[in-house]
Amino acid sequence: MAETHSAASAEVGRRIAAARTRAGVSARALAECADMDLTNYQRIERGRGNPTLSTLLQIATALEVDVGALITGLTAAQLQNGRQPYGYSELPRRRRGPRVEY
Repeated sequence: MAETHSAASAEVGRRIAAARTRAGVSARALAECADMDLTNYQRIERGRGNPTLSTLLQIATALEVDVGALITGLTAAQLQNGRQPYGYSELPRRRRGPRVEY
């Protein structure tokens, strides 16, 4: 069995699957409503894909939910392979190399 893309992708997939189940719609029907290939939709729902914003909007529209419901509460700690983004206010502390003023 293939692993999930990231904890964030897995959580988004769980939220999509739950919303689809609540709506009583099949994966095939939802993929069609979202104008997506069924296989790609299923990868996202299983957390194996990394959907773009456009794809999330397509799915949210098909589910008739706000796209925010699919991503609210996710954190950087749930990103793939230990990626560690940080806020721009930390830039001076984290900058490598000689300090450059812009």
